[in-house]
Amino acid sequence: MPEMTASTREAARRLGVSDTAIHKAERSGRIAREPDGQWDIDKTRRRLTETADPARSPLASGAGAEGTPFARLKVAQLALKVEAQRLSLDETKRRLLDVTEANAALDEIGSTMRDALLNWPARVSGLIAAEISVDPHLLQTILQSHINDLLTEAADRFDPAG
Repeated sequence: MPEMTASTREAARRLGVSDTAIHKAERSGRIAREPDGQWDIDKTRRRLTETADPARSPLASGAGAEGTPFARLKVAQLALKVEAQRLSLDETKRRLLDVTEANAALDEIGSTMRDALLNWPARVSGLIAAEISVDPHLLQTILQSHINDLLTEAADRFDPAG
């Protein structure tokens, strides 16, 4: 049978805390009385231990204090704070890129390369034709066809759905 008491002071004495601590924990919703108005000492001790700040509460200062939900929450909050600071530092040191700016830069580079490749056959076909003694127009047409195939293949590889 669970250990029960109607008195807040008696519950505090049995738990080894002050009655003020019991009142504060009850007001904050960390613990609650049973429906009949009494305190279930074991249940209250378990709830106080689970929600206690290990740095402040004598109930949480046992060997298993690191495993309480409150302690795990504090560790998670610290980890989030460290991650936010790391991201802030990376942003300050310009290690992070804005996705929109990066996409715009890649589009600019890609279109510049595409234009350079499309203009290349017209620029070099006369020189190559003179070296190998062939018709410059025929050579330019062949080069243009192969460049178009190359660009189409690259476009399919980088944007298969489009």
